[in-house]
Amino acid sequence: MPEGHSIARFAKRHRDLLGGRKVAVASPQGRFAKGAARLDGRKLLDVSAHGKHLFYHWQRAETLHIHLGLYGKFRTFRDEPPPPTPGTRLSLSADGVTIYLAGPTVCELIMPSAEEAIRGRLGPDPLQAETDGNTADRVVEKLSRRSIPIGAAILDQSVMAGLGNIYRAEVLFLTGVNPTTPARDVPAAKIHEIWDRSVELLGRGVAEGKIVTVPGRPATRADRVYVYQRERHPCRRCGGAISMGEMANRNIWWCESCQPRQAS
Repeated sequence: MPEGHSIARFAKRHRDLLGGRKVAVASPQGRFAKGAARLDGRKLLDVSAHGKHLFYHWQRAETLHIHLGLYGKFRTFRDEPPPPTPGTRLSLSADGVTIYLAGPTVCELIMPSAEEAIRGRLGPDPLQAETDGNTADRVVEKLSRRSIPIGAAILDQSVMAGLGNIYRAEVLFLTGVNPTTPARDVPAAKIHEIWDRSVELLGRGVAEGKIVTVPGRPATRADRVYVYQRERHPCRRCGGAISMGEMANRNIWWCESCQPRQAS
């Protein structure tokens, strides 16, 4: 599933390519035919993201809400696009640019009140971070009531919107927090540190177009992370073993030395 930095990049790219233009909208697959007919020929005013959700705002029409989920994928073409695949749910075209969407979990038209409700259910997005510390305090307050492991809690999009499996492992490593620690037992100062690291790393992801948590410019994809999918390799910091387990139905990785368990 794409993490928050990828969704933010899609929002910017689609806004740059189609914003302010009248867009030809179709549903080659047919599952979004009524919605496509409602939007066809209307001007796209703006595209915004919150966590893993995309919102397309149109002139005199409802909001197009997209969540890619595990299998959703955009493809962008200039000039003459190839024929859409049988699974293409949505086609957006204007001024020689065509965007195909296939396999999303959600592709729907919603009223402004529904968009507000979706945003209200989501936690703060590190890519829309405020600088006064109040946002991190909100995350502290949410986590203080949870007994589940911190590694599961920060995947909950109602806590922080945009973190996925790679970022959660890397953020917890960089802050020295063992993922099995009950969320409510993580000190507030550490939660602030988790938030600050999330802001930093997702921002870098937007800038570079990929997840990079290791300083500098690592040569290969495997060199860009500290612990994610590195259970057969030594820790980059201490040389110790990288552990792997399952949490919130996803694999997670950590270093037992750099992220010690709390004494019970």
